[in-house]
Amino acid sequence: MSNQSVQTVSTTNDKFKVVLAVVALVAGVVGFFYLAGQPTLVRAAALVVGLLISAGIAYTSTTGREFMNFAKESIRETKKVVWPTRKEATQITLIVFGFVLVMAVFLWGTDKLLEFLLYDVILGWKK
Repeated sequence: MSNQSVQTVSTTNDKFKVVLAVVALVAGVVGFFYLAGQPTLVRAAALVVGLLISAGIAYTSTTGREFMNFAKESIRETKKVVWPTRKEATQITLIVFGFVLVMAVFLWGTDKLLEFLLYDVILGWKK
């Protein structure tokens, strides 16, 4: 017999919280556009309040907490990345541009060669 525990994906309560968070988010966006005649600060406040309420509701669900943990781990991993220096980035960019230029000339030459062979040699059509 297996001793592995079974983990449920999400409960009805968590699903309800996520739906409620989406509704709060949509309400904030709708409020932003509904208050078109109001000052920009009022419109932005409606949007921010909707976002904060949505984030708060989502964080109370299991899915929301797992997402926040994922986001924190992603930020932590991003800090571990060794970014190229300006010189390295410039060199890599120039190599890419050079390769693109060589490929463009190659493809243009291939196209013209096939055009010559097909229209002039095989079909005998002169332009």
